Amino acid sequence: MNEHNLAVEVRISGIVQGVGFRYWAWSVANELGVHGWVRNDPDGDVLAHLEGPEPAIATMIKRLHNGPRFARVTQVETVEGTFRGLRDFSMQ
Repeated sequence: MNEHNLAVEVRISGIVQGVGFRYWAWSVANELGVHGWVRNDPDGDVLAHLEGPEPAIATMIKRLHNGPRFARVTQVETVEGTFRGLRDFSMQ
């Protein structure tokens, strides 16, 4: 797989809703040049689809382990995703 078309699905668990997590993730993704989306899951987790070069994806995942200031991340699960060629990062 080319480093420019890596795609990853991420589930972030803990105190991750109501703490600005989606906006924070959007900001980090834009800083790193990662494309995809982030959304709240009804079960209280945050879900994300990330696309971009492997180094940027790795940095994004590392940052997701901490989250924004008031978040308390307890787990970050990642699985390979399907590359969709997204051109930006959105909050859903």
